Amino acid sequence: MARDTMMSWQVGDVTVTRIVELYDFVDNINMTIPDATPEEVIAMKWLHPHYATPDGQQRLNFQGFVVQAPGRNIVVDSCIGAGRQRDFDVFCNLPEGFLEDLASLGLEREDIDTVMCTHLHFDHVGWNTYRDPDSGEYRPTFPNARYLFGAKEYEAWQTVIRHDGVHSDTHLVECVDPIVALGMADFIDAHHEIAPGITTEPSHGHTPGHVHVCIESAGSRAVITGDLMHHPMQCAVPHRDATFDMDKDAGRASRIGFVDKYRDSGVLVIGAHWFDPTAGHIETGPDGETWFHGLGI
Repeated sequence: MARDTMMSWQVGDVTVTRIVELYDFVDNINMTIPDATPEEVIAMKWLHPHYATPDGQQRLNFQGFVVQAPGRNIVVDSCIGAGRQRDFDVFCNLPEGFLEDLASLGLEREDIDTVMCTHLHFDHVGWNTYRDPDSGEYRPTFPNARYLFGAKEYEAWQTVIRHDGVHSDTHLVECVDPIVALGMADFIDAHHEIAPGITTEPSHGHTPGHVHVCIESAGSRAVITGDLMHHPMQCAVPHRDATFDMDKDAGRASRIGFVDKYRDSGVLVIGAHWFDPTAGHIETGPDGETWFHGLGI
C-alpha cells in the first residue's frame, strides 16, 4: 500500500511522483544558509506554515522522484536507501517502503529503464542498489535500467572528493561502484537528453557536476531542482551562500541564474528537498520580492 506521503504532478503527458524516505525533517535554517537566522524565517510570512515552524526552523523532506513519460519510466535521484549506515543517525537503518510506493504506481523495479542522478551525494543514490540478503552484496535495484551519472561529477568524486578526508565514500562503494563495475552506467554531459522532452541543465556548485532535470510535454514545463537549493527560502536569497555547496561561488551563480530564468515563467518547480506541497512556482510577490508559491497554498 502506498504511503500517504506520495504526491504526483502532471506535466503534459508526463507524471512526476515523489517518494519520500524522511518526511518533515526539522532543523535550524543555518543548516542550509549558514548566515540565516530564525528571525529571518519568521519574517518571511510566505514560508509559513508549510516550509517553516513558528519558531523559525526549516521543514524538509528527503525524497526521490519517478517520472513516467510515454513509453518511459525514469527514477530521478533514488534517495537514501533502506538499512544503510550513514554519517548521521537520522539517515541510518531507514525502513523499506520505496519499492512498495513504486509498486503502487503499477511499476516493478524491472520496469524502470533509466535512473538519473543529479549528483552523487548519499541521499540521491541510495536505491541505485539493494543488499542481497543471501550474499550480502549490493546489486542493482533496477536491473533493466541505464544509470546516468554526470561525467564531470563522477570524475570529481573519483579523483578528489572521495579522497579528501572529509567525505565518506561508503555510499559510492555500495550504490555507485557496483553499477559501474557491471557496465550499467552512462557518463553524460551536463546538457543531456534523457528522453524526448526530458533533459538536464548544469547547475554546478553544490557539487562539481550537479545538474537539474527539465521536463517539457504538451505545452507544459517543469524542473526538478536537485540540490541546487535545499529550501524555498533560497528562492528569495539565491545570492547567499549555501552550507553544503562545495564551490560557494559557483553555487551562488547557479541559484541566481536559476531564479532569474524560472521566476514568473509559469514553469512548475519541484524542489528535491522541499516539504509539502513540494511543487509550485517562483514568483514576484506583491511587494516585489521573490518568493515560492506552492501549489494549493
